[in-house]
Amino acid sequence: MSQIEHKAGAVVITGAAGDIGMSLSETFQSAGYYTIGLDLSADSYNCHVSLCTDLLSLAVSEQVRKKTRTRILAAADGLPITALINNAAIQRLGNIGNLTQSDWTDTINVNVLAPFFLVQLLLDHLRDASATIVNISSIHASLTKSGFAAYATSKAALIGLTRSMAVELAPEIRVNALAPAAIDTKMLRAGFGFDEDSLAALKSFHPTQSIGDPSEVATSALFLCSKKVRFLTGAILTLDGGISARLHDPS
Repeated sequence: MSQIEHKAGAVVITGAAGDIGMSLSETFQSAGYYTIGLDLSADSYNCHVSLCTDLLSLAVSEQVRKKTRTRILAAADGLPITALINNAAIQRLGNIGNLTQSDWTDTINVNVLAPFFLVQLLLDHLRDASATIVNISSIHASLTKSGFAAYATSKAALIGLTRSMAVELAPEIRVNALAPAAIDTKMLRAGFGFDEDSLAALKSFHPTQSIGDPSEVATSALFLCSKKVRFLTGAILTLDGGISARLHDPS
């Protein structure tokens, strides 16, 4: 492996098979990173190395965590791990009356505990590389709607985890979060039944009259990892087309 070709070091990206994950991989590769992707899918997803990884199992099994650490370090092949992007998430929707215990435990395990344990597993290597951690949260951490209790709670917890880590891991490691609103992914479109009128209405609610593109999430994450913003840690970057600034009332 060429150290010169991958001058920015290695980046570990979870949820690498999704639309945002693949955009993260492409963007970070273009910036000189060696990309190590983790996802449930065994297929290749544009990363230099793709590791089939079940984050639900990782969150509850020390044995899985140890094995995952070994696989990540082998994939890095001596490159410093200079960035970790906790992008993977699950979204279990349901009303207060019908959310199950497994809905809650699975959501918290994947969306909160897995990011925590990945940081813990790689902590020495992240410190040695003066790395940056980016947690992909959501607008649902602060503004939500019916049916999202489990998901919104997990994303709010991830914000709290981001700030706690930023304080405890400084000055060697910076930790920030992104909080996107609607991003144009297959998952989002499926949630709207692939109905173009519904998607057009969604766009109209944003002051930008648009929804976000996965590439904008990736570009924002790359900015947070830049060595030129060493003073930026514990921050929550809201990427929402201005919707959180807009008051919706009858007028």
